[in-house]
Amino acid sequence: MDYCYGPGRDLLVDGCIVLHGMVGGSFWDEGFTASDVVHSLAALGPTADVTVRINSSGGIAHEGLAIHAVLSAHKGRVTTVVEGLAASAASIIAQAGDERVMAAGAMMMVHDAAVWTEGNASEHQKSLAYLEVVCASLAAIYADATERPVEEIRSEMAAETWLTAEDAVAKGYADRIGAASDDEPAPFPFRAYAKAPQRLVAMADARGWSKRPLPNTATASAAAVPQPGNKETPMPSTNDPAAGAPAAPATQPAAAQSAPATATPQATNVVSIDDARAAGRADALSYVREINEICTLAGRPELATAFIEKDAKPSDVRKELIDARASASAASTVATQTLAGTGAATAAGYVPGGLAERMKRAHAKKGA
Repeated sequence: MDYCYGPGRDLLVDGCIVLHGMVGGSFWDEGFTASDVVHSLAALGPTADVTVRINSSGGIAHEGLAIHAVLSAHKGRVTTVVEGLAASAASIIAQAGDERVMAAGAMMMVHDAAVWTEGNASEHQKSLAYLEVVCASLAAIYADATERPVEEIRSEMAAETWLTAEDAVAKGYADRIGAASDDEPAPFPFRAYAKAPQRLVAMADARGWSKRPLPNTATASAAAVPQPGNKETPMPSTNDPAAGAPAAPATQPAAAQSAPATATPQATNVVSIDDARAAGRADALSYVREINEICTLAGRPELATAFIEKDAKPSDVRKELIDARASASAASTVATQTLAGTGAATAAGYVPGGLAERMKRAHAKKGA
């Protein structure tokens, strides 16, 4: 899968930002990134009200978190509208709205992040600590948006909870139900999710989506970010274990599965695995928070994902952002004029065509 981490593309259709396809990049010719959202907001202006229309089966968790941060920081009023489906990372984006609307008949899904880890017990422990941090970050946003306890949110995530429009409003994931949309859920091999509604699985089978491979460089369950030594695998369906891909990581510590059955020598300096896991979680969470804070204070929250992925040192992140701001200051006026003009998309490297153009033509035909 080739992710679109280049210059932002114009996702504006009739003044709305349209987020259809995979969160984090182009997949089957559909997808969007935080850079696209930043570019589109710049074209609208820093204080313009905006409606964000969502129809996505998920993608990369940190890209979804970055988009959520960008939309939350926008000074104009943001309205998010789930038109077909907001699953996994896309459901996080939906929470960024000052008003969150579910189209009648639309659906939402929240679940835990997952990765497929290769390696020894140490590698599995690293993935476990990482996933717990990611899930905690997601749950914090859901809890704040729904005004419900984090414990309730974590239970719903662990259960892979699918919500109708009515369910989403009742549980606080949305504020109201809007007009029905004729957009069907975005293409996705829904068998990859453990509890996808049967109608979505049947639709995926009928449309040939079930035969499409999931990206092999992203994380499983379309809700997390790639880590060194990890490969993606979809969440297996409990109804059809052969339909998906390799099984998701076991929830019990990997060391318990792979360690040889030999006696453990007695020692006075043995560190508890629970203590080590807690320390790893605390360190990882502190690092993620620090990088996000640095990028947010620098006015570039969308860059946090890339810095976290390459495990950049906070001091290096600060220096890079300061140098970038200094280099860009002389050209800021020109850049602003370019983004505000009609040639913004071309200046940013976007070539007309593909999903955005097809959507513009389709919505113009429908009078949307």
